[in-house]
Amino acid sequence: MEIIEPLGLLVTEAAKALGVTRPALSAALNASAALSPDMALRIEKAFGVKMDTLLRMQTSYEIAEARRRERRIKVNRYVPSRSAA
Repeated sequence: MEIIEPLGLLVTEAAKALGVTRPALSAALNASAALSPDMALRIEKAFGVKMDTLLRMQTSYEIAEARRRERRIKVNRYVPSRSAA
């Protein structure tokens, strides 16, 4: 993560500073779990990066991942029946 590495922190040290477990922080850092608002707020309080910025970054990442998988998501366009109108 762009915040932890420049500070020279190990994941264990950063997790302690954030008040979370090492596995919880590791999952967020490795993108195996989404960044939660709670974790974003903890990062804001500990390191000064606004949670709004972090959550916008998370949303942008999730949108990009969904677009990457778009061809595998099969859904037909909904067309209302004439009787429903």
